[in-house]
Amino acid sequence: MAKNASLGKARDAKEDEFYTQLNDISNELKYYKEHFKGKTVLCNCDDPRVSNFFHYFSYNFETLGLKKLITTCYKNQERDLFSQNNSEKAISLEYCGEKNGSKIPTVEEIGIRELQGDGDFRSKECIELLKEADIVVTNPPFSLFREYVAQLIEYNKKFLIIGSQNNITYKDIFQLFKENKLWLGYKAGDMAFKVPEYYAPRETRYWQDETGQKWRSMGNICWYTNLDIAKRHEDLILYKSYSAEEYPKFDNYDCISIPKVAEIPMDYYGKMGVPITFLDKYNPEQFEIIGLDRYTVPKEFLVGGRLAINGKSKFARIIIQRRK
Repeated sequence: MAKNASLGKARDAKEDEFYTQLNDISNELKYYKEHFKGKTVLCNCDDPRVSNFFHYFSYNFETLGLKKLITTCYKNQERDLFSQNNSEKAISLEYCGEKNGSKIPTVEEIGIRELQGDGDFRSKECIELLKEADIVVTNPPFSLFREYVAQLIEYNKKFLIIGSQNNITYKDIFQLFKENKLWLGYKAGDMAFKVPEYYAPRETRYWQDETGQKWRSMGNICWYTNLDIAKRHEDLILYKSYSAEEYPKFDNYDCISIPKVAEIPMDYYGKMGVPITFLDKYNPEQFEIIGLDRYTVPKEFLVGGRLAINGKSKFARIIIQRRK
């Protein structure tokens, strides 16, 4: 009960209903096809009847060679993209492939089950579905991202999920990057989402289309995964040479400042402080992650929680080192 109340409060206080476009899903998922053969996929933060995640996997079920697709939603039994979360119970859908030769999922081929609870991903019955799954793919509530990832790690699940790039700087999330238990997918940057009508207008990154549908655009969205991908094994091409003049050290800390990821010197093997965007190019065979400035450097060497040069703090820096 406490968990359900907690999720309800989070949804009341936060704007968590951001509905992912089909093209954003397909543009990322095209790089992972080899991971899905014979697997059970769970989308546990989606209204399964209108979710584009369900649409993608059900229509590509045979192409991907899936075993089963399961989707669940939170407090909703209505066929409406934007639930008011006013049902005490939710439903789950189960799809095991087409059986009538139409190659299109039909109502007769989709199993609909009313859940005993409200569909909270932390509820006992939803955890049982999680245990059954091989891979989880969804857009979880932004306000519960850390708790959601912690559950996936606890149950040792493979996953591909959407989240804000700001999550990288959280201590528990960054630790997963450092331990090579989590990395970024292919697509990152701006992404547009459908949002409910009752969401308040904003001055920027907000609009209504010709049908009256509200949209929000977020420029710091990325895919998080622990599925191995080719991108993760591509070396970052280095071309610049080190010089003390061009790469000054941070105050009181033996680590040089790298202003841009592309400017990492090819002939320096000491500690380097690079922008957060480094993680998009991170190859664990080429570099080692030492830590994030605020969690790694002694506090007395930081200015406002950041590394500094001549007393002036810099943006967040990941401390890395080349592997020899």
